[in-house]
Amino acid sequence: MNIHEHQAKEILKKYGAIVPEGVFSHSVEELLQKAKSLKTEKFVLKAQIHAGGRGKAGGIKIVNTIEELNTAAKEMLGKKLITHQTGSQGREVKRLYVESSSEIEKEFYLSCLVDRASSKIAFISSDQGGMDIEDVAKNNPKKIITTKINLDDKISDQDCKKIVEIFNLSLDAKKQAINLIKSIYKMFIDIDANLVEINPLILTKENKIICLDAKMSFDDNALFRNPEILNLRDLNEEEKIEIEASKHGLSYIKLEGSIGCMVNGAGLAMATMDIIKLHGEEPANFLDVGGGASKEKVSAAFKIILSDKNVKGILINIFGGIMRCDVLAQGVVDAAKEIKIEVPLVVRLAGTKFEEGKKILDNSGLEIISASDLSDAAKKVVNSIK
Repeated sequence: MNIHEHQAKEILKKYGAIVPEGVFSHSVEELLQKAKSLKTEKFVLKAQIHAGGRGKAGGIKIVNTIEELNTAAKEMLGKKLITHQTGSQGREVKRLYVESSSEIEKEFYLSCLVDRASSKIAFISSDQGGMDIEDVAKNNPKKIITTKINLDDKISDQDCKKIVEIFNLSLDAKKQAINLIKSIYKMFIDIDANLVEINPLILTKENKIICLDAKMSFDDNALFRNPEILNLRDLNEEEKIEIEASKHGLSYIKLEGSIGCMVNGAGLAMATMDIIKLHGEEPANFLDVGGGASKEKVSAAFKIILSDKNVKGILINIFGGIMRCDVLAQGVVDAAKEIKIEVPLVVRLAGTKFEEGKKILDNSGLEIISASDLSDAAKKVVNSIK
């Protein structure tokens, strides 16, 4: 789960980090009233969406007066921002954030994330702040330091010094940066975060280390332990179809392609998506119905796939282990009776109750294309939409 910048900064502040003074609102009128309390020579207006690249898309503006803020806020609220992370459909701006301006001396990059390959917590630091870290990694990799930390109650001073070394700070600023690292580490563990990114982290002309921007994401599976984080969820920033899928306990992510996928198991789902691409098409979604999906759950999954207007064909790839093929087949048939299927449907079944499942599909009266294996299934679904 992702949250907005202003929410992330409130959490950082709670753990002792310094952030610019700021206010947010869903309306221009309220925003202006709140902004009058800020002690600043200039106002920094920021669109609040769950995507990076806002500045390049016109989602960040610096203004000098309340009158200029009023004009800029009216232009920004309700605007669709299209960035490299939103896709071509963009994101509508439904809330705005205003903060005090900062006198910047230097800009840095700092992030903390789960490194799944090593089962450690990784800090990434760079003196190239304010830029896309992917570009820095590609063009100037020596400007990035990755420090991997064994999971523990605290982070050592030695590791903190490694992380901030690339910033080349004065003694006082270095102490501030080390304290920030310790705060972020504790926060990261406490709230079950997946990612904390501060870009840029700045050194001001007053020699203060300040988090000028902030991005956070969280482990969905741990939200039950952090109800205060769950309360920050903004459904306006999520795909409606993904919200519907979550109600049924389905793992669903909408993609840009034309082949709808229904699979049981995340690894099998990734393999299915890869083989669709190998045969020349793009998957329309990632959808894992899980190992023990009920007939109702499978039926809901089928309806969700068909609700995507970009879907031109459907590939159902089920390996029956815990999941029984006859349960899947009955769910498909039940859903098909409620929804008119106007796209080709390819089904590959293997494993538990395979014969029973195939019999249910064969006797359903539906136009189903059977496949013998995964490669055959992908080839058939791709050919069926040409």
